[in-house]
Amino acid sequence: MEIRVLRYFLEVAREGSVTHAAQRLHISQPTLSKQLKDLEGELGKKLFVRSSFSVRLTDEGMLLRKRAEDILDMVDKTEEEFKALGEFNGGDIRVGCAESDGIKHLARCAKTLQEQYPRIRLHVYSGNTEDLSERLDRGLLDFAVIAQAVDLSKYNYLEMPSSDTWGVVMRKDSPLAQKEAVRMEDLLHLPLICSRQGITEDFPKWFGEKVDTLNIVATFNLAYNAGVLAREGLGYVLTFDKLIHAGADSELCFRPLTPALETKLYVVWKKYQVFTRAAEVLLAQLQRGLLSAATGI
Repeated sequence: MEIRVLRYFLEVAREGSVTHAAQRLHISQPTLSKQLKDLEGELGKKLFVRSSFSVRLTDEGMLLRKRAEDILDMVDKTEEEFKALGEFNGGDIRVGCAESDGIKHLARCAKTLQEQYPRIRLHVYSGNTEDLSERLDRGLLDFAVIAQAVDLSKYNYLEMPSSDTWGVVMRKDSPLAQKEAVRMEDLLHLPLICSRQGITEDFPKWFGEKVDTLNIVATFNLAYNAGVLAREGLGYVLTFDKLIHAGADSELCFRPLTPALETKLYVVWKKYQVFTRAAEVLLAQLQRGLLSAATGI
C-alpha cells in the first residue's frame, strides 16, 4: 500500500468524485480510476459505490479513510521532524486542547515564541481528554492540554496556573436564572445537557450518590452546540465558565455551582518522547511562561 495511493484515495473520498479529484491531483481520470481499483484489489474489499456522477464510501472505505488520515498525519509529521534536524528557524507543533479559557496561557506562550521564530506554526486540535489522549498516544500530537488528573505512568506534565469553574448555562427567562448560584437540589429534576467527560470524571465528585438520578437529555464533547441546545430550550448545560457566550447581548446566562466545583488544566506529553526542535522550544517557553503566570514574576 503506497503513501501516494492513500493520498489519491483520500482526495476522492473528500471530493466524492473521481473526476474532480483527478483535476485537483493533476492526473488523468483513467490513471486515478486504475489506482483505486488496484487498491481495492490489494485489500480485497470494495471501497466505493460508484454512480454516474459521484462515488461514496462503503463501510470498508470509511474504515480505510480513518486509517489513511492517521497514517498520512504520521508521515507528514515524520517528514517535518527530519526537516527540523537542520538549522532551526521554525516548524510545526501539534497540540490537542480541551475546551477551556485556560488555553489563553498556551496562546500567550505560543505568541511569544512566534515573535522569536516567525515560521513556527501551531496546529490546534480540539476534543475531550479521551480523544486527545488517543491522538497523543499514537504520536499524532506533540502535547495535549487536558482537564483531568494526569496519568503519571504515561505522561509528563505542567500544571496550568488557573482552574475552570463549573456552572450552569441556561436561558435568561428560566426561573433558575434568578439565583446567583446553583445548588445540587436545584438540578435534580431538570433536563440536563452534560459533557461526556463530566459525567464520568467530575459530576460524581459533586453530586455524589445522586449522580445516577440525574435527568440527562443530551451529552456533548464541545460546548458551542450545547449552547445552541440550551438557547432552543432543550435543557440546562453543565459546563465550564466562559465557554458559551452568556453576555448582556445573549439569550443565555451562566450561574456557578455552589459549593464550587473546579477543574485543573494540565499540559501533558508522553514519557520518553523525542521532540522536534520546534516542540522543544515551545516546551521551554511553556515552562517559563506558566511559572511566570503562577508567581506573577
